[in-house]
Amino acid sequence: MVFMGTPSLAAHILERMIAASRPPSDDAASNARFHVVGVITRPDQPRGRRLQMEPSEVGAVAARHAIPTLKPVKIRTPEFLAELIAFEPDLLVVAAYGRILPQSILDVPKIAPINVHASLLPKYRGAAPIEAAILAGEHETGVTIMRIIEQMDAGPTYLHRRIPIAPDDTQGTLKEKLAELGADAILEAIALLIRGELKETPQDEAAATYTSQIEKADAAIDWSKPASAIERMTRAYDPWPVARTTLGGEEILIWRAAVENERSSSEVPGTIVNLKPSPIVQCGVGRLRLIEVQAPGRKRMPAADFFRGKRIGVGARLGA
Repeated sequence: MVFMGTPSLAAHILERMIAASRPPSDDAASNARFHVVGVITRPDQPRGRRLQMEPSEVGAVAARHAIPTLKPVKIRTPEFLAELIAFEPDLLVVAAYGRILPQSILDVPKIAPINVHASLLPKYRGAAPIEAAILAGEHETGVTIMRIIEQMDAGPTYLHRRIPIAPDDTQGTLKEKLAELGADAILEAIALLIRGELKETPQDEAAATYTSQIEKADAAIDWSKPASAIERMTRAYDPWPVARTTLGGEEILIWRAAVENERSSSEVPGTIVNLKPSPIVQCGVGRLRLIEVQAPGRKRMPAADFFRGKRIGVGARLGA
């Protein structure tokens, strides 16, 4: 099979698939039921202060295991298609690759192109299903294994696997859980496929919802929203792009917060109504207690220490 993916979630799934494809001993080599013969990921990109070229997380895993890897800038070219065909894959397994694949690529695998999607389809199709589930206040999420078609995340599903969303789950912690769940699910799907027991179920288009690529601007806090919605923002955008606001023209990153209450008030949204023991901010509905914040170029710190150091008083407004 050939694996396509880029970020850490996909890298964990690839690592698990490589481990599962290896027999327990050399004598059992002929009994291995599948092998990852190639990997496709995005091109290397400059990282760090020195802007050295480094591979994607998936590319790094492939390099460690000496798996042939393609890093195309464009996938809709005859050259890339020929390189993919040369792998002669039975399966094409995709996880968070970030591009809609044309039919010419989907036709390459002898059996099927399969996707690991980090939501319970048909809900939250698109680029940001993990963030969307947290923002919406969902109590559970999961992964879907599906056959890929040209329409985004709309192919028939093979199986769903569910997990609860904990009250303190962030984008980062939930992504780790879904990476593990996704690895289990794709290995289960491959096992069912080998036994001839993998069945397709059409998605309910009427129930489909969509997500968009998250941008930095999405993380700007609107204090007129309910405190519960803003608290979910802090978790959905951790570790990136991080919920943020301004104070006196200076940007502040809000890493952790908690709903203090959900009562209405005549106070203007964004107003700091208390500072001890922790800063409390009035929202459109309810109040939010700030726990951990960060100023530009500084380390994360307790919100109480930050506001004490800035000598900010009750009545100051965030986001004004």
